[in-house]
This record gives sequence, C-alpha cells and structure tokens, in this order.
Amino acid sequence: MTAKGERRIAGSFVNESFAGGHQIRDRAPVFATRREERIPLVIVGGGIAGLSAAWRLQKRGFRDFVLLEMNSQAGGNARSGENEVSAYPWAAHYVPVPGPKAIYVRELFEELGVLRDGVWNERYLCFSPQERLYLYGAWQEGIEPSIGLGRKDREQFERLEYLFAAFRDSGAFSIPMELGLSRSPRDLDRLSFAEWLSQRRIDSPLVLWYMNYCCRDDYGALAADTSAWAGVHYFASRSPEEKGPLTWPEGNGWITGQLLKRVGWSVRTGQMVRRIERPGKRRGNRYLVLTDNVSYVTDAVIYAAPSFLAPYLLEDFGRLQKFEYSPWLTANLTIDRPPRGAGTVERAWDNVVARSPTLGYVDATHQTLRSQVDRTVWTFYWALAEGSPAANRALLLQKDWRYWSEAILSDLERVHPDIRSCVSRIDIMRMGHAMARPVVGSIFDSQRRELAQGRSGLVFANSDLSGFSIFEEAQFRGVEAADKILNRLGRS
Repeated sequence: MTAKGERRIAGSFVNESFAGGHQIRDRAPVFATRREERIPLVIVGGGIAGLSAAWRLQKRGFRDFVLLEMNSQAGGNARSGENEVSAYPWAAHYVPVPGPKAIYVRELFEELGVLRDGVWNERYLCFSPQERLYLYGAWQEGIEPSIGLGRKDREQFERLEYLFAAFRDSGAFSIPMELGLSRSPRDLDRLSFAEWLSQRRIDSPLVLWYMNYCCRDDYGALAADTSAWAGVHYFASRSPEEKGPLTWPEGNGWITGQLLKRVGWSVRTGQMVRRIERPGKRRGNRYLVLTDNVSYVTDAVIYAAPSFLAPYLLEDFGRLQKFEYSPWLTANLTIDRPPRGAGTVERAWDNVVARSPTLGYVDATHQTLRSQVDRTVWTFYWALAEGSPAANRALLLQKDWRYWSEAILSDLERVHPDIRSCVSRIDIMRMGHAMARPVVGSIFDSQRRELAQGRSGLVFANSDLSGFSIFEEAQFRGVEAADKILNRLGRS
C-alpha cells in the first residue's frame, strides 16, 4: 500500500478461519472419515478454556484425552505472533493481578514462576508508564480522563467511584464471577449500563466516553448494549489497590506457550469438528466426534469452543437466545522508527485516544530491558461496537486489507502525523465472533446456567458461560469442566 506519497507498506490478513466457520454454519455435508479412534475424552476447542482443562486433567493424573483445535495455532484469543523485531499478541495482551479468589490462576502462575511465596515477579509486572490517554491535544498518564475536567466531570467521577466501591464491598462482584453470583442483584441485569448511568444523572460527556470505552475494551460493546450488571462488574470486581497488570511482549500468548509446553502432546491443530453425535447403542453409548479425517468414539466431551457453534455441531440443540458476540479487528504494525516528537514523551505500554472509535495500541517492546529501542511493533485494537454485530461482521469481510489499513493509519495520524513514514508492515486479523457480549438479560439467562451445569458426559467450558471473555473466566470454566468430567468418569 502506498498512500499520500509515502513509502510502500506491506501486509496481509492473517489467521483467517471464517471459511471453516462458515462450513459449520452452513451445515456442509460430513463425509465418511478415513479412520476411527477410540479415546475416553475429547476436548473440543484449544483456547484458554480448553488448554486449562487439559492442564487440570494432567495435573490430576489423567492423560487419556485429545484436544482438537480447528486453527493451525492453539490459544484462541490468547494467540501471538513474532517477527524480526519482537513477539506480539494477536488479541488478549495482559492479565490483571489476580485477587485471592482466583485460586486457579494463582496456582498456574506459581507453577510458571510468575508468583512466588506471595510475591509477583517484577519482570512480568507492566513497566511504567503503563497507560496514557490523548486528550485535548496532549498525553496524560492513565486512561481515565484527568486533565481539563470541570466541576461537573469531577463530581460525577467521584460519585461513580463511591457507588462502585459499595458494590465492591458487598462481595457480589468477584472474579471468577460465579463465586459472587448468588449475592448479585439480578435487577442490574434487566437494564443496560447506559440506562443505569442515566438513572443516576451521569451525563458528563467525558465520563460517558470513559464508561463506553471500558465496555468496548472488555466486552466489544457500547454501554447501551451492555447489561448494567456487567458494567458494574468491570469496576467492582477488582481491588483498586492491585498493582499490575501482568504482561509479556506476546501478551497472553506467553501463557498459551507455557501451557503448550505442558499439554501440547494432547493438542491436534487443524482438526475442525464437524459434528458431535450423542451416545447410541451402536457405539456402546459413547459420543461420536466427527472431523474431516477422524471419527473419535469417546466416553465424554469437554466442549470448550464458543457456545454459538453448539447448535450447528450438536444434535437436537436448540437456538441460543442471549448469546451475542462482538466482532473485532486486531492489527500488528511494524514500526521502523519512532514518530516525530516521540522522543520528547516517554513511551507507554497502552496508548488510547479519547473519542476514537478504536481502542488504541499497545507497544510490544515496552517490557524490554534494552536501553534504546528504535524498531518496535504496535498492536492496534478495534472493537466494532457501533451498529449491529451482524452488520459489522459483514463489513469485516466485505472490506479489503487496503481499506482497513487506511482506516488504522488515519486514526493514528491524529496523534502521530508522520505515522505512514514510520510503518513498514501492517498485518490484520479479523474475528467475527471475538468475544461474548454481555447484553441485557444475559448474565442470569436460564440457558446459560443450564449449559454451565452440563450433561452427563458433555460439559461446556468456554468463557462465554460467564457472559464475557477474560482470561480468569476462561481458565475457571476449563478447570471446573475438567473436574466435573473426571468425577463423572469415576476418575476422581
């Protein structure tokens, strides 16, 4: 791509998997497979939930399973890439320092050397400065607006913090969310976060921008399309005193790599599951998991793939009512030299532009110990939150690489006017169903609760059982599914 007389920028779409997904959606015919394999347990889906289930099974001494992943790389939203400059994330790029209730996360991080004797390894805590916001023509430290605030802005920020602190102290909002759900106020799930804010006379444009930014960042949705329960959970589920976050050049891809070192022997990539048939007498009351090449006859299934695929894969599975997913675009930009003026402002890890439709970018080399960094990689995030998810999924596919590259560069030009002369490559990943969107009524939805319970030999494990997609929820669901299956198989 050559734009406005600048040098040519290379790049492409990467990690494309929508063609296979559309085969499942369109119920493409499944032909006879070449061979049959019998195994006690099959895990469907190699994201953090599936990998965490495998990690738990192995730790409990159970190895009679395989994990099937449709893509060429496991990890789901915790995949990563690498070029000659740096490793970089393709989606999730950090984990907030987990609180005491996130016992499975802390157990894993102790095993990986991230946590030792109750002390977090400084190498994995985000270096300062962590976050910055471009507002009123200048960078400020932190993403919550703090410069140019009027009395009304300050009062509303303070009032919201008081409200969120009260919810936090109630213990009803926790991570994992399941641990506080019985005490959570159900009425919050009956209205949108925007309605909840309006009822409390929150109308400051800056405050509302920040509330919308937080919903777009974690849920890929605007406050008007987010359950008020989820909006409150974002602010009330973590202690404000927690330092962090924990991050790596490749983001959560580092965790994926560590899990694969432990359970990679069980992972079979490029294995798209086409159908899961219920137990039948012909198979000795076992499940049949069909891929294009292998038929797996198994006693049990951990379904760790996104739940929206279940109606297309499972027999007699009804329509899901409250499962909605947000489309995202992520790009990795190879930066050959810092933009002009960057030397006068200290580099930050997370960089956000106020009132942009995008979420900004993270700097992959921020954690480096080198004294001087000229070349780096910026991971640019864009949750397509405005408009319907279906329309935005169509837009993702309709527009070519040149269109999206130009849109990304145009957005960055507002703060880095010479960005086009700094970039040599832009690779883009499109995710039509990147993450679960916690719409109104979804958190306490009866279908979601039923799936979380599972069936006799079929247990669901994706983070969308929590209603939203974060690392701790995916890991919790995977570990819990592994324990349920071992108990049901009599291997406890």
